[in-house]
Amino acid sequence: MNFLLVAVNASFSHTNLAVRVITEYVKSKKVAGNPGDSSFENHISFVEFTINQPVGEILRGISAAKPDVVMFSSYIWNGEILAKIIPDVKKVAPGAIVGAGGPEFGFAAELYLNKLPSLDFIIKGEGEVTVCDLIQKQLNFPEVPGVYYRNSISSIKERSLICDLSEVPFPYPEITEPDHKMYYYESSRGCPFKCSYCMSSLDVRVRFMPLERVYADLQRFLDAKVRIVKFVDRTYNLQPDRYIAIWQYILDHHNGKTMFHFEIEAEYLTEEAIAFLQKVPAGVMQFEIGVQSSNKKTLKAINRSENIEKLAENIKRIPRTIHQHLDLIAGLPYENLESFGKSFDFVAALRPDALQLGFLKVLHGTQMEAYAKANGWQWMENPVYETFSTPYMSYEDMMFLKDLEIMVDAYMNSGKFQHLMSYVHRNESPWQFFCNLVAFGKTQGTFDAARREAYWFDLFYKYLEENKITDSVLYELLRYDYLCKGKNSSFPVWLKRNYNKDRHLELMKEAGKTADYSKQDKPGYAVTFNLSEYDVFTFDVDSPEPEKNAGNFEKLIIYTRS
Repeated sequence: MNFLLVAVNASFSHTNLAVRVITEYVKSKKVAGNPGDSSFENHISFVEFTINQPVGEILRGISAAKPDVVMFSSYIWNGEILAKIIPDVKKVAPGAIVGAGGPEFGFAAELYLNKLPSLDFIIKGEGEVTVCDLIQKQLNFPEVPGVYYRNSISSIKERSLICDLSEVPFPYPEITEPDHKMYYYESSRGCPFKCSYCMSSLDVRVRFMPLERVYADLQRFLDAKVRIVKFVDRTYNLQPDRYIAIWQYILDHHNGKTMFHFEIEAEYLTEEAIAFLQKVPAGVMQFEIGVQSSNKKTLKAINRSENIEKLAENIKRIPRTIHQHLDLIAGLPYENLESFGKSFDFVAALRPDALQLGFLKVLHGTQMEAYAKANGWQWMENPVYETFSTPYMSYEDMMFLKDLEIMVDAYMNSGKFQHLMSYVHRNESPWQFFCNLVAFGKTQGTFDAARREAYWFDLFYKYLEENKITDSVLYELLRYDYLCKGKNSSFPVWLKRNYNKDRHLELMKEAGKTADYSKQDKPGYAVTFNLSEYDVFTFDVDSPEPEKNAGNFEKLIIYTRS
């Protein structure tokens, strides 16, 4: 009996943790798949696809594996495509039994079993032990806890959780494509918090991987020199002695390449943790921090901490060597556009490296689902269940925020307008700035199609021009950001140059004599015309407050060799 686990990922760079962990767990237990088998380890495998591949291509890949059992890993981002794939699986793999697991199908089993007649079973919760049982008991569903099957929705046997996470094998016995894949890793399961919109609130029983095992796993990533390891622990910083010890191991053994990503609750960082973070150099860690709202009534309604003062204080104390990604959610209770604008300015004032503007997803089984049904929310019928409107925000309000999200990504999160945005943050409300920019963008057809990078520079210049904004500092910072983005073969008509080739050459020679070659990408690095740019600005554009330093300021811009 051949079991095939199928992942349909959001992109090529992602890896699916679930199918790997289950595969390695089954192999480690040496489960017998048929009478007389000594082991099942040669009869379970997984394949990965992406949501961008045609359904026919995915079905072909499944058929090629000649499976007896096909099980899909489901999430909100692939639920829609799985609903298209599953009805055809038995047509290309005759006789196959079809199942699914994961948060999307696992918490909406009745819905999907009714919707998809060719779906035979659904696993609820953790899948490792359940899959082993399915194999040992020859798919005798009534004998296996944790499995929904037809006519059994109300009588499912509950499955106990794995208490000792050391039983769960390392999911990547062979690491391939270390530069092109994001490797997901869990050092704990469960979350003690009860955020009403989150699936993790349904399992508050937290279990931890033993520290020595975590160290061994991290060393395998470090030895392989993977590009990024993303911890999927729902809240990483729960036990200070433990999480700081893991950080210390990473710092002591870092390979100079691997970035480690953590989701944290910043208000719960201890003084010891904040002190430790001061010694973390750039390129080692990045944090994702869910702020969600600064409206205390909203935070209380969704069971989040209302201590936004402590949250802000701790975020400000995290050193800038650690990339910070702060989240807001639109569509929460008691949050209208005015309130959301205040939340936006609250987060923008913390100067994150990225401000992620998300939209409430009303997920099956969460407290938010019951609240939304009772209080007039409207949301997508199918995955990703994104909110259309609330009693506080109309559909038009939500679509306005969709346009604002595009502007925020282009001007704040891209990193291409750092000097310009720094000036904006100091001199006006970022919320009002982006509201004005959205209004202007609508007159220019900005949101009608995808745009190239240069478009956003042209748009901002046109915004200044048509609104008769005569702030020369903004123009000079726009010029500087344009020149900083990379070597250009040509320049837009609005960008006026103050260029002197002889002076450019002279400054290149001076820079070459003082260059720190150890920090360049390749030995023998030299400053050349192809790797540099020169201009003169009427303000000190590198100053924290350029408006206070007018004059003539030369800038030699040196680009990193790729």
